[in-house]
Amino acid sequence: MITTNENHAAKTRFWNDEKTRGIIYQVVTAMLVAFIGYYLISNVQDNMAKQSIASGFGFLEKEAAFEIGEKSIEYSAADSYGRALVVGVINTLKVSLVGMLLTTMLGTIVGVCTLSSNWLISKLGTIYVEIFQNIPVLLQLFFFYALFYEAFPGPRQALSPVAGLFISNRGIDFAVPAQHFAWSYVVAAFLAASVIAFFMTRWAKKRQEGTGQQFPSFWIGLGLLAGLPLLTWVVCGAPTELDIPALKGFNFQGGQNISPEFSALLFGLVLYTASFIAQIVRAGIQSISHGQSEAAMSIGLKTKHVLSLVIFPQALRVIIPPLTSQLLNLTKNSSLAVAIGYPDFVQVAGTTINQTGQAVEGVALMMLVYLTLSLLTSVFMNWYNKRIAIIER
Repeated sequence: MITTNENHAAKTRFWNDEKTRGIIYQVVTAMLVAFIGYYLISNVQDNMAKQSIASGFGFLEKEAAFEIGEKSIEYSAADSYGRALVVGVINTLKVSLVGMLLTTMLGTIVGVCTLSSNWLISKLGTIYVEIFQNIPVLLQLFFFYALFYEAFPGPRQALSPVAGLFISNRGIDFAVPAQHFAWSYVVAAFLAASVIAFFMTRWAKKRQEGTGQQFPSFWIGLGLLAGLPLLTWVVCGAPTELDIPALKGFNFQGGQNISPEFSALLFGLVLYTASFIAQIVRAGIQSISHGQSEAAMSIGLKTKHVLSLVIFPQALRVIIPPLTSQLLNLTKNSSLAVAIGYPDFVQVAGTTINQTGQAVEGVALMMLVYLTLSLLTSVFMNWYNKRIAIIER
């Protein structure tokens, strides 16, 4: 027979168990969140029904009836809202991916320059960081957008530093290869060469770790990236015809155009974010003991090899986590494109909301797109962080 004291002791042990108590807290929290979500969704649906506002995502199949100034896929006003939103997503991806690449390169270079023993280079890097880090990114977007229209002439007086390149307040127009079946094979050859170079570099690294023998993977990889597409181009007939921009009416026709809106957005985001990345790179390098540099130089390594082979691989452990945050900020800051007229996802979704009146669904799609982009970026950076992590022995 269980006494009262034993029963009380059992209950006390049950509640004091950290794992059990944690499960109870999580269940209660999940139920509370579910209740709040149900309450909010029910209220929204009731209020929308009272105001005769349609709900659901059926509007995505309706005709959009508005044009988009910059698009990477075929689109016209007769297409659906769904296709218009896809165009907006592609535009956001385009500026985000190019921006991430350029801002990482620029931020790394500036970060290394701030630590240079050369007084001029060091001060220039510091001045860059102090200027662009302390001016709000929206003001920088306005500045570069206004600069593009004020600093460059109209299409009829466009600057042409080299043949086939025209710079005006309508953007940058330049010649591109004319349509030919060979170019698709050239792209395929470049991708194949990239894959071969990647696996060759991995093999060379393992070989060096195991035997200490170096393999010229960089030069061979560079030769593959240049040689295989060039060989493919020659085999396919070596087409040289170009689609050159030509002034027709008030603008250029043909070739490829980079709009002032895209340029201003890219410049603003890259220069602003790179100033923060430069500080991250500087802090990462300074976190490595100076004895590492002295030890590397004592065995005869050159300065550039000390940085690339000894200091930087160790500094990446400090650099990658905050770098990920800055790349996420760049993607999210791209939503400011609406302020200068670049048709990113936010602008296209905003136009869709204005025409359909379905604000809840439109804002939900915006949140979903940016959440997805942020999570994908985080997953990739976390994978890279684990891959380059130095295993302690």
